[in-house]
Amino acid sequence: MQRMNSGSQPALIDGFGRRITYLRLSLTDRCDLRCSYCMPERMQFLPRAEVLTLEEAHRVALAFIDRGVTKIRLTGGEPLVRRDMIDLVRALGRRIGTGTPGGLEELTLTTNGTQLAEFAEDLAAAGVRRVNVSLDTLDPATFATLARRDRLGAVLDGIAAARAAGLKVKLNTVALKGVNEDEIPAMVEWAHGQGHDMTLIEVMPLGEVDGERIDHYLPLDAVRRDLEARWTLTPSGHRTGGPSRYVNIAETGGRLGFITPLTGNFCEGCNRVRVTATGQLYACLGGREQVDLRAAVRSDDPDGALAAALDEAMAIKPERHHFAIREAGEAPALARHMSVTGG
Repeated sequence: MQRMNSGSQPALIDGFGRRITYLRLSLTDRCDLRCSYCMPERMQFLPRAEVLTLEEAHRVALAFIDRGVTKIRLTGGEPLVRRDMIDLVRALGRRIGTGTPGGLEELTLTTNGTQLAEFAEDLAAAGVRRVNVSLDTLDPATFATLARRDRLGAVLDGIAAARAAGLKVKLNTVALKGVNEDEIPAMVEWAHGQGHDMTLIEVMPLGEVDGERIDHYLPLDAVRRDLEARWTLTPSGHRTGGPSRYVNIAETGGRLGFITPLTGNFCEGCNRVRVTATGQLYACLGGREQVDLRAAVRSDDPDGALAAALDEAMAIKPERHHFAIREAGEAPALARHMSVTGG
């Protein structure tokens, strides 16, 4: 018998018995930075007509909520560059903590932080309680080289504004050999000193970039060994719904997470799907399996078409991803960029 959620719609359960309760919904592929591991300098962004309207994104989100999704993370690109996106945040925020079938437990956001100072108070007022901020370095010169934009000051102002608005901040740092590896301990100390959790992430082999990812691939098992030689790390039971696995650091008094798509597969407990800004549902970040929700939401029967599309997504969701860093000169594991898929 198919399990139902707290409402009348069947829960989203894939072929391996994993219940899907977490949606990462991208609002745009556009970004005001050009991080070298994420996209080329001259990135070709999508035509606006191909991107879901905010009304369509809202309808897609409600279809997931009605099927038992309790957590939504808004992503990009950079979601805060999407005009009027705060209207969608407010609309979804009204579904938080209703105590009724079809209520959200959490609405969160992943951002590069450059626009966060402008929106932090509005996000908090709309019901957002936690944001993830991508920050790979605290060195202005390294930031300008890596992001191809001199915006570190704006990011730090955004983090401070988020904290002042009462938002919990988690910093996401991509570990890059020869770029920021020597800076990681200092970044951890800074983050924990500011009261922020931090997560280290292995570079994702998505999309063509300028240069070779393998040149900067830094396995996190090696990073962890180095940190264990410096500090006392103990496993933490803390979970945020994503793939990060945390440790407590006695000397800094904070938590540090590790996301290891290459050195440590985390798929057995996957509870997530991603919807791109164009409405393509990817059942797995590292897979090609997809369902077209844009066609469904623009059909003559959007509710019925969306329900059928979500059922199809559960049927095709794979057991695990097969990420691999390719040798120099080889194509990336997947052609689509992370900015298109949604972080």
